[in-house]
Amino acid sequence: MKEKMFDSEAKVMEIIWERGPLSAKEISLIAADSIGWNKNTTYTVIKKLEAKGFIRRDEPGFICTPLVSQEEMQKKEAVTLLNKFFGGSRKALFSALLEDEDLSDAEIEELRDLIDKR
Repeated sequence: MKEKMFDSEAKVMEIIWERGPLSAKEISLIAADSIGWNKNTTYTVIKKLEAKGFIRRDEPGFICTPLVSQEEMQKKEAVTLLNKFFGGSRKALFSALLEDEDLSDAEIEELRDLIDKR
């Protein structure tokens, strides 16, 4: 997956990921309500997502189905962030994230568990 997902595209994908396959019309109604977009804006973004291979549109009703999971995109974007701003250093990324953050004992334990499971 080489394509970049832009913020507007991620907003539409969030709708699809949260609710499962939806018609383009349903997506546009949800986007109008939650984001304030008009139908044309939403349809343009849907076409871009389809062209990039992030979704598939099927007849009847232009049903939009995700072809990439939210988890896949989270990992891809995390790696991009890691490489772009932290020179690939996970330590530097985590230091930046945790520097000013007050963590509960439970959160610290969860993070330790994640590291231990690696």
